[in-house]
Amino acid sequence: MSCIELTVFSTLEAVDWVCTLLASTNYTSDISVNKYTSTEESRRQNNWTHTINFYLPNNTQASVRIQEIENLLSPLHRTAITSTVEAYIITEKPNKSEIKSEAIQIGERFIVLNSDALNLPNTSEKIIIQLKTSLAFGSGLHPATILAVKLLERYVTNNMNVLDLGCGSGILSIAAAKLGANVLALDNDAVAVEATQDAITRNDVTDKVQVLQGSLGRGSSLGNWMGGANTGNVSSISPNGDFDLIVANILGRIHTTLAPDYKQALHQNQQSGILITSGYDQDYEQSVTQALKAQEFKALNTERFSEWVANVWAL
Repeated sequence: MSCIELTVFSTLEAVDWVCTLLASTNYTSDISVNKYTSTEESRRQNNWTHTINFYLPNNTQASVRIQEIENLLSPLHRTAITSTVEAYIITEKPNKSEIKSEAIQIGERFIVLNSDALNLPNTSEKIIIQLKTSLAFGSGLHPATILAVKLLERYVTNNMNVLDLGCGSGILSIAAAKLGANVLALDNDAVAVEATQDAITRNDVTDKVQVLQGSLGRGSSLGNWMGGANTGNVSSISPNGDFDLIVANILGRIHTTLAPDYKQALHQNQQSGILITSGYDQDYEQSVTQALKAQEFKALNTERFSEWVANVWAL
């Protein structure tokens, strides 16, 4: 039976946004992300890095659904980080085994794969992370996630107690666990908690990662951090100096609110007490910095990717 193949060309920073938006429609579960290889001059000039393909049934609802998808993605196109949606009728949708995504290297040591990947990289020097095919809640390609992974590589040591606050897809929890840490993965969104639990099972780190729905300190009173439906009452983890390292890839305004809780949740000695903040751009950098310095955090390191910022702090 014929179907419609839709294609979007994307910059690196937009890949996660496109895939998460597509997942929210429930129209398609077959999504592939591959390196952009076109040699056409007009497309090269747009700095595309990836090609995203997905499929819809070719039926009476197809034109309406394509229009809805175009409207959903139009803000990304207007800011020049994706192309328009291209749609083609094809005779048959590829089998799931044929819809595969490229392995993506994140940082120095990590390779991120979709669960449909057929060919694992042949190297003993890399750490493999496999995520669910839908890519919802982050494939690891968003700049904020890339920055956080790079910093985890530098600061996580064996047997550290790590808090991954706002765990989303679970990619940072898995990275920390595979670097030897014991991790509490925390998110106030039930769907994110489910995605993280699935991810840690896929990556065989269930003995290293505990997943809970909740927040740190006053974060439990802030509703859904990403602006979705309110999650209702969620449990609050008391900040009692339990963690050697906290990684929080969340919105800038949440960092500023939680600054006192970060301080209370960290061990405060020379060997630990590390905070990694990510998830915000340079517009929020000053407010996050001011809030943390007011709690006596000292800046140790900074990573940047375009306008995105990640910082390392110590007490």
